Amino acid sequence: MNNKINNSIRVVVTGVGIISPIGNNVKSFWNNLVIGKSGIGPMKLADPSNFPCKISGESQDFDPFDFIKSKEVKRMARFSQFAIAAASQAIENAKLGINHTNNFNIGVILGNGYGGLPNMEEGCEELLNKENSRVSPLFFPMILPNMAAANISRTFGFRGYNSTVSTACAASNQAIGEALEVLRRGDADVMLAGGTEAGISQIGNAGFCAMRALSTNNIAPEKASRPFDLQRDGFIPSEGSGILVLETLEYAKKRKAKILCEITGFGSTSDAYHIVQPDIQSLGAKQAILLALNNANIGINDIDYINAHGTSTPLNDSLETKAIKEAFKDVAYDIPVSSTKSMIGHSLGAAGSLEAVACIQTLIAQEIHPTINLEFPDPSCDLNYVPNHSIQKNIRHILSNAFGFGGQNACLVFSAFDG
Repeated sequence: MNNKINNSIRVVVTGVGIISPIGNNVKSFWNNLVIGKSGIGPMKLADPSNFPCKISGESQDFDPFDFIKSKEVKRMARFSQFAIAAASQAIENAKLGINHTNNFNIGVILGNGYGGLPNMEEGCEELLNKENSRVSPLFFPMILPNMAAANISRTFGFRGYNSTVSTACAASNQAIGEALEVLRRGDADVMLAGGTEAGISQIGNAGFCAMRALSTNNIAPEKASRPFDLQRDGFIPSEGSGILVLETLEYAKKRKAKILCEITGFGSTSDAYHIVQPDIQSLGAKQAILLALNNANIGINDIDYINAHGTSTPLNDSLETKAIKEAFKDVAYDIPVSSTKSMIGHSLGAAGSLEAVACIQTLIAQEIHPTINLEFPDPSCDLNYVPNHSIQKNIRHILSNAFGFGGQNACLVFSAFDG
């Protein structure tokens, strides 16, 4: 496959916004990442008393009324509210003007795993516990995964390309990559891209606990997410949203926008292996990495940092390490790798979007946030994971990995903008 698509059209990032367990704006999110602050605590959004996992990463002090009109708040599920809030920040950060002359040239692509899962749970309980068979007329507008992207378009008047990607934990990276290609082929001037997730619920907890995918380190929540550590025992369910404003370089220059960085590469593959487990040979993940580098027209010696998928599950972390080593050969040992999820947990369909914001801030600050809770080395995870303390480094190119249930692999390359 020739992955060198129309790279003559360059795509840049001009705005970012975020809702997360460690900050509801970019400044606080980044500051907390750098100091290694954990956002994991007791689960409050759903009653966990009947389940082995009783902890989660939840957005603290999020108030939808700060971003959305009260009438609209009642019509949106939490995952849509997150997306509107993060999009508001990103649009303001980009100083993006919207009017009738450009609104058909601005689109939205978001990643999402399971839409309004808590609302679905609530609707089912309402149906089962009532004598009549009625549910809220807002049931479907609340639960459909595409509603976050639709609500962004509706709120801000974006009439261009609109889509939702639902490739599990790879969804946000896939969405950003697809937005990159929309811009490269000339179907839009501006794309809002990223992801959103707010699925912490009893049914979600029950499902993941049945798979034995979640950590049960309930005594020390802040220590539970420990990617690449020998004592890791599963991921921590989380929530949040990250939204990027992507523009063609030509359009950004025309409106004199401040450019934060460039998105230069995207690679996507399928393991074609197992419904939830990654391929034990890491062939799909390796190929997605190499496709992203090829798409960016760079080689294995050009990557200065890897933002890992790093879920804190025994199988994922060792096989991601294997994929990195297979792709980068001996160079892998010279590249710092760290996991944002060590601090914020795993927000599934939104994970890549939160990590995208981390990558962009890494390029701006020239500083790499740590992987916290890395205390007991695992022989199968033998790279430099930036344990427990951030480091300064000259950084031009960053690889961001995302690997999802179903064998979905999506990798991005973020690059410093050089004019």
